[in-house]
Amino acid sequence: MTKEELRSYIDSTFGSQLKALDTGRHDPMYEIEPQNLVKTCQALCDDEKVKFNFLCNISAVDTTEKFEVVYSIASLPNKLRLDFKFSLPYENAEIDSVQEVWSGANWHEREIWELYGINIRNHDNLTRFLLPDDWDQGFPMRKDWDAPDFIRLPEK
Repeated sequence: MTKEELRSYIDSTFGSQLKALDTGRHDPMYEIEPQNLVKTCQALCDDEKVKFNFLCNISAVDTTEKFEVVYSIASLPNKLRLDFKFSLPYENAEIDSVQEVWSGANWHEREIWELYGINIRNHDNLTRFLLPDDWDQGFPMRKDWDAPDFIRLPEK
C-alpha cells in the first residue's frame, strides 16, 4: 500500500475519527480528539487492512499555550507508518493510557508524565524512571521550567 493509498483508506474508513493534516511530510499526519484516543488506537490496531500493531513513539510539545501530544505508529506486517496528534490545555492536562492497545506505551507515557506533567489516566505504573524519585523541581521539558542550577542558553 502506498502512502496515497493509505491516506485514502484512512480517510474513507476512519474519517470521523482522524482528520487529515497537510503537515505529514514523510508519513501521513492526522489530528484526533483526545477523548477518542483509546478507541481510535484500538481500531487502527485491529483493522486487518492496516494492522497498526506497533507504537513507535509518543512525544509532547509545549507551545507555552497548550501541549501537543504526537503518536507515531507502524504496521510491521504491512510496512506502513502513520502519525497523529491532539492538543491539550496547558493546565490540568491529562489523557488516557493506550497500554491496553500497545504495551510498549508504558515507558512513553511515563516519560511525558515525568517530563511534561501530563497526567496519564489508567496507567498501571506511573512512576519516575528518568528523574530521581524525590524530584520536586517541576517538569524539565516545559518551556517555563527553571531550576536553581539550570543555565538557559540564548536562543538563536
